[in-house]
Amino acid sequence: MTWLRSSLFALVQILVTPPYALMALASFPLPRMWRYHFISGWSRLNVWLARAILGIDWRVEGREHLPARPAVILAKHQSAWETMAFQVIFPPQVHVLKRELLWIPFFGWGLALMSPIAIDRSRGLAALRAIARRGRERLAQGFWVVIFPEGTRVRPGERRTYQLGGAWLATAAGAPVVPVAHNAGLFWPRNAFRKRPGTITVRIGPCIDAANRDAKAVNLLAETWIEEQQKALC
Repeated sequence: MTWLRSSLFALVQILVTPPYALMALASFPLPRMWRYHFISGWSRLNVWLARAILGIDWRVEGREHLPARPAVILAKHQSAWETMAFQVIFPPQVHVLKRELLWIPFFGWGLALMSPIAIDRSRGLAALRAIARRGRERLAQGFWVVIFPEGTRVRPGERRTYQLGGAWLATAAGAPVVPVAHNAGLFWPRNAFRKRPGTITVRIGPCIDAANRDAKAVNLLAETWIEEQQKALC
């Protein structure tokens, strides 16, 4: 049944994504926030389809920790699920991502219209400065900024070095940091066609005040909390 459900889900995605991407292109003249609400409907639809077809449900713990103003979300990255589900769980947001994602037909076109912070990761310090500069702009526009500090998807139980970009932005902008852990990779594995039914837990941690703090200290606080939660969730 999991193979059948995964095949049906993939088929529906193939049928839905191209026309939605074309409609997304038509939203170009709209203000940023209006474009976001329209284009993020694709993610909301896919999260709903994942529940209806794949049997992947989800629950959120720690909503009370969310601040009243735009923040920087530092989160674990295990699958494609959280990149879509975060648009359901959190306020309007932009993602820091590698620019190559914008070149993907249909998907990348819609992504480009959601005002992401696309960077060339090979540029080192210049990429950090771009994150800080454009991140401050997005926060001022009312968007939250989502960053996966490990830079790529990792399997449940594994970890990679946490990069400084998100903490750098938070300290430069004086924005709070919201650490997020989850176990989506148990049900929607990295690069796997077959998805498994179950309930994903998204756990939101207490805000980290980044004002007047060193970026390395903020990054370490977020990493410590996230990885401790991952031990329990995975």
